[in-house]
Order: sequence, then C-alpha cells, then structure tokens
Amino acid sequence: MNIYIALTDLTWFENLRYIQPLEEVNFWVPGKSISLPQLQPGELLLFKLHSPNNYIVGGGVYAHGNIFPISLAWQAFGLNNGASTYEELRALIERYRGYEPPNRDYEIGCVALTRPFFWPEDRWIDSHGYWKAGSRKYIKYDLSEEVGMKLWNALQIQSSGNLALAPKDETHKARHGKPHLVEPRLGQGSFRMSVADAYGRRCAVTQERVLHVLEAAHIKPYEKSGPHAIGNGVFLRSDIHRLLDSGYVTISPNYRFEVSRRIKEDFDNGKEYQRLHGSRLYLPSRSTDYPSSEFIKWHNENKYKG
Repeated sequence: MNIYIALTDLTWFENLRYIQPLEEVNFWVPGKSISLPQLQPGELLLFKLHSPNNYIVGGGVYAHGNIFPISLAWQAFGLNNGASTYEELRALIERYRGYEPPNRDYEIGCVALTRPFFWPEDRWIDSHGYWKAGSRKYIKYDLSEEVGMKLWNALQIQSSGNLALAPKDETHKARHGKPHLVEPRLGQGSFRMSVADAYGRRCAVTQERVLHVLEAAHIKPYEKSGPHAIGNGVFLRSDIHRLLDSGYVTISPNYRFEVSRRIKEDFDNGKEYQRLHGSRLYLPSRSTDYPSSEFIKWHNENKYKG
C-alpha cells in the first residue's frame, strides 16, 4: 500500500478547513497538461502546502479520479471544490493555467477524496524529510519501506481517532504487519464521476455522448437509503433520468429498458420513449459495475408505474 503527498493550494485548503465535516472534496489538478496521481481506491493522499509553508496539513482517502470539464466538476462537487462560486473556482485554477475565455469550458483533473481531514496549525507535520526539493506535483511512499512507515506513524500520532486512517481490521493488521486503509465510500460527486466513467460516458439507453446532458441516476433514491454506489447507478440522458425518478421507466432484471403504459395515458405522447421499450442497456465493461439486482427489484416494486 502507498501514501501520496501532493502540492496543495493554500486558498483551497483554507476554504475547506472551515466547513468540516465534509463527506468528500475535489482535489483538482489545474494544468493544461494534466497528470493525475495513480492512486488505488482506499489509498491516502496528503496535502502539502506550497513553499514557504513546508507542512503536511491534512489529507483524504482516494475514491476516483479523471478529467472532466470544469462546469461539470462544479456541478458534481460545488463548494467541495474549495471555492464559494463557480467564478471563484475558475479564478483559482487560472492562477496556475493562465487566463481562459469565460465561455471556454476547459478540462481539469478531478481527484475525489472521501473522509477528508484538515488539521489546525499545531498538528501540521514538517514536510522536510518527506518532500524532495524540486518535486513538482506528487511523491509516493511505499508503506513497506522505512520512510513510508515513518510517515504512517507520524500520521497515526496526529490523527488518533480519525476514521480516514483507521485500519480495516486490527487482526489483519497484526497478522500481516502493515496497515490497511478503510475502503472509500462514494459521496455525491465521486458517485457522479464513477458512474459516468463506468458507462464510458454514454447514456445507457441511447448511447448519447454529449456529456453536458448526461447524468448519474440513482436507481434507489438516496433519500430512500439508496447508496452512492456504482451498482445503484446508471448513466442516463437527463430526460430519461427524470422519467426513471418519477417511475415512468425502469430497468428489468435482464437489463432491458422498460417504459410504462402510463406515459401514453398521462401525456398522450411519449413515442420517442416507447420506441426504446425493450432495448438492452449499454452496460459497463466490468460486470461488477452492472446495476444491482437488489436495487432494480426495489425500483420495479416501489417506483415503476407499470
């Protein structure tokens, strides 16, 4: 297992540290040539401020990362981008990448971190010995090596009781001699990113690829205890998302798109959707990301109008 240290914008840090607790944050990467850290879900990314503030000041558990248009990053994460408005987010990012026309929806790197933590000054860790002079973006430490374990132990001292650093299983830790991080739970923003990427950024029903009209839909709504999990998600064109939420369409147990007769009865319309009735969904490449039978059954029985 590895721990990463990444250079961190001070304004981003200051904006987020005062709105704790947070479920997740977007640790954005601003550059025109975007290189994302190659973390595995569950690994820890630590925040190291730019010089002269040579300190490790917090961190979070990696959930998902990819490149998205800045407008969609704002829609997904909102204030958890470390900015109070969309315009402020653009201004923060353009301090690094340079001026961009206001109408340009440029791409940024999005690194979704769950269970983020932001330490007060008296808990900051001196980064000397961990951050190498001249490093531009990220440094990786293997916890099987001496320096990595030294860093881990320092984090444990500073974060006693912090769930982001708690091992999954104390027995497992003792048996194998190294720590294991808690698996990340997706928040709303990381759910949207993960579902979009699982479905190849195309609508599961129509194959539409215009990202700005596509949305990650919950099969079982979050307010009904449906989790932010890929298996409870499907990537849909926004109008089809609304119909799923209102029960006019559903997904069958064999991954077919079904349209309720009520759509014709209630609106005397809906031919475009009726033409899609019975079509097979375009599913993720990994079967583990398919819609869960549990949540499909719930939607069939509790939402679908039949």
